[in-house]
Amino acid sequence: MTRFTPKLLPEGLRDRLPDEAEAASRVTRALIDVMSSHGYRRIAPPIAEFRETLAGDAADPASRDLLRFTDPVSRRTLAIRPDMTRQIGRIAGSRLATAPRPLRLSYAGQVVKLTATTLWPDREMMQIGAELIGSDSVAAVTEVLRVAVEALTAAGVTGITVDLTLPDLVDTLAAGVFPLADDQISAVKAELDAKDAGALAALGATDYLPLIAATGPFAEALPKLQAIDAGGVLAGRIAALHNIAASIGTSATVTLDPTERHGFEYQSWIGFSIFVAGHATTIGRGGSYAITHPDGSVEKAVGFSLYPDPLIGAGL
Repeated sequence: MTRFTPKLLPEGLRDRLPDEAEAASRVTRALIDVMSSHGYRRIAPPIAEFRETLAGDAADPASRDLLRFTDPVSRRTLAIRPDMTRQIGRIAGSRLATAPRPLRLSYAGQVVKLTATTLWPDREMMQIGAELIGSDSVAAVTEVLRVAVEALTAAGVTGITVDLTLPDLVDTLAAGVFPLADDQISAVKAELDAKDAGALAALGATDYLPLIAATGPFAEALPKLQAIDAGGVLAGRIAALHNIAASIGTSATVTLDPTERHGFEYQSWIGFSIFVAGHATTIGRGGSYAITHPDGSVEKAVGFSLYPDPLIGAGL
């Protein structure tokens, strides 16, 4: 007779019992099927890679999420992926380097974070997403956002909100019409993110105060962004935001927070978060970014990642 002794799982890891496992499979299939219908071909990178592939040096924010171990074969440091986006970039620049652009890829798999957070106590989670590689145009952004919303809707999700942001807005303004010293930029970004008008004024960054008010429901926030006298620097961004929001239409609620920066360390001119009614955590995130290939060339891209575990756990 074999006796099994119950053991606790590591913190942040858990089992999926039959009903929840079946729900996870159904949701994953629904999301991937919509992406496939729009021409996004699925790829499946490995769960672990060499550490330097998944994060750069110690200053790279991604390095804080790496669960590392030594490979007994190569004797090199490996890491379990905390995010799949960099793996997609690696594949696009190596094994699919000669594939026609724009290159549309999708993926679904487990990722593991080194530590959990208060809002997201799980260290292991499902990441499902799509990347359009070779362009970060307004047309590319509208395409991936519409695919994301359509995929969630097909999976049975309702009450979707898309929150748009402009990750490089402060850098753009600081380099021109609203100049800031190099040592001020990070502080101004932090206070804008915190919506702290008093702290901005104390920094002498009063030109940036109107950006705090340009936050909220899109139809109300965009005119406030338009009213900022930035010498025409914002005109292209405003037109792009208008077109992106119009493309979403009534399929999701659109909001604007032009200086939100949490989670957008790698995004360039546009970023977005996806929320679902009844859930405090972000269900998806994406935007435009750049991939640096081994030969030093840089390729523009735009994509999104969805994290449906909270929805599955809630009985989706």
